[in-house]
Amino acid sequence: MDERNVNVPGIMLNKVPEITLYFWVIKILATTVGETAADLLSVRLNFGLTATSAVMCAVFMAVLLWQLRLDRYVPFVYWLTVVLISVVGTLVSDNLVDGVGISLVTTSVIFAVCLVATFSVWYASERTLSIDTIVTPRREQFYWFAILFTFAMGTSVGDLLAERLDLGYAQATLLFALFLGVVAVLYYILRLNAIFCFWLAYILTRPLGASVGDWLAKPSIAGGLGFGTVATSIWFLGLILAIVLYLTVSKADSIAPEAAE
Repeated sequence: MDERNVNVPGIMLNKVPEITLYFWVIKILATTVGETAADLLSVRLNFGLTATSAVMCAVFMAVLLWQLRLDRYVPFVYWLTVVLISVVGTLVSDNLVDGVGISLVTTSVIFAVCLVATFSVWYASERTLSIDTIVTPRREQFYWFAILFTFAMGTSVGDLLAERLDLGYAQATLLFALFLGVVAVLYYILRLNAIFCFWLAYILTRPLGASVGDWLAKPSIAGGLGFGTVATSIWFLGLILAIVLYLTVSKADSIAPEAAE
């Protein structure tokens, strides 16, 4: 895409970062915050699941609209949107499981179906699922729908393995890390399709981050390390902020206009 095309109606600079090590580090940190912050607000601060969900959904929608109105990738706004959608995805799953009483197996299947449907409609409309080409408003909307369902599904799947199947938080963390290692082998050694491997890794980092968050925050009697949701949320948010500030200054993860063609 030539830079001159940025002024063409409906065309903009790529709205997402380049896939680097920074991307995956912040993604895992954000998923961990999504798990711990949701528990912090609804349980530790006693706001309740309903009130927390209403407030966080309103904040998320406001930030998402901010992100959608931009015509290029802005690290702070993009990653703030990711952190908030991580929290909202967790709350969506928790509301269905704890509020409505739907089983984790059922919610995992529901979100998986929603994700597949989103990918199917996205591909039928745009003929690509590559995030290197998020250069139109419609593609960006598909992108954020897919992200929301990956977070919600990851929460349900992570809780299912760690709690209902009694796998334990540490063991679940190792299991999902192993799955990510398999994806790395598929991509770097077996040369499997890059877009497929990206989305598979993106899906798996959600339950990985959720398991890490629960492992760090939960008390030892529940199989965690007992650091608590407050400390874990602050540590991880601080790390995210530090990396985002670096990326804002260095532009190390910005996709060049010609690369998004």
